[in-house]
Amino acid sequence: MFTPEVADGIHRITHAHVNCYLVEDEDGVTLVDAGLPSMWPMLLAALEERGRRPDEVRALVLTHAHFDHVGFARRAQEQWQLPVLGHPGDAHLAAHPYRYRPERNRFLYPVTHPRSLPLLGRMAAAGALAVKGVRGVRPLETGTALPVPGRPVAVHTPGHTDGHCVLDLPDRGAVLSGDALVTLDPYTGRPGPQIIAAAATKDSAVALDSLDAVAATGAHTVLPGHGERWTQGAEAAARHARAVGAH
Repeated sequence: MFTPEVADGIHRITHAHVNCYLVEDEDGVTLVDAGLPSMWPMLLAALEERGRRPDEVRALVLTHAHFDHVGFARRAQEQWQLPVLGHPGDAHLAAHPYRYRPERNRFLYPVTHPRSLPLLGRMAAAGALAVKGVRGVRPLETGTALPVPGRPVAVHTPGHTDGHCVLDLPDRGAVLSGDALVTLDPYTGRPGPQIIAAAATKDSAVALDSLDAVAATGAHTVLPGHGERWTQGAEAAARHARAVGAH
């Protein structure tokens, strides 16, 4: 599914409960996250719908490097010579997107959270088990506007992964929150603002602390890696997520 204008000049591609985003301005397009492998043709269709060519995509920025966020990153890098930017804390994970140790065993988690089974099944069918890593990720500078279309500001929000970052677009009133704050957790099936379950998070306590940085953006619209957009403000979303807590 392609949803244009989920925020000013920001468009969402969604498949199997995974989101990635296009950020447009007069200089071109920034792609935020690379979803799952089967989302590649959806990306091409989305660019065509926006009247954009692949060579107008200037960069792929990763919020983090789990398999469901680097799905077609290598393909974009190789076919389009697209620069891929990510936090150095996730450089190894980008090359090996399945080599991470969450707090709890992710393979046993669905046994106690059966609502997750249809979601995880759709992700698997969309290529979640066959993601190739990406090397040569360029360091993502935090705290200053990136030299890519939309000029997002990367804010380090560790916990889900060591190098997780959200992307703040203050002039558009939006923050792309990746998996630092989601509105649907694929590992539990629970809707609403929350951090991702311990089945896929390295350190839930740190992830909860990082909600302060999400709230501090003051964004009106939160655009997560999983789930629908939240339009009641980043502070309210973070407050809701803290109330849910680790799970």
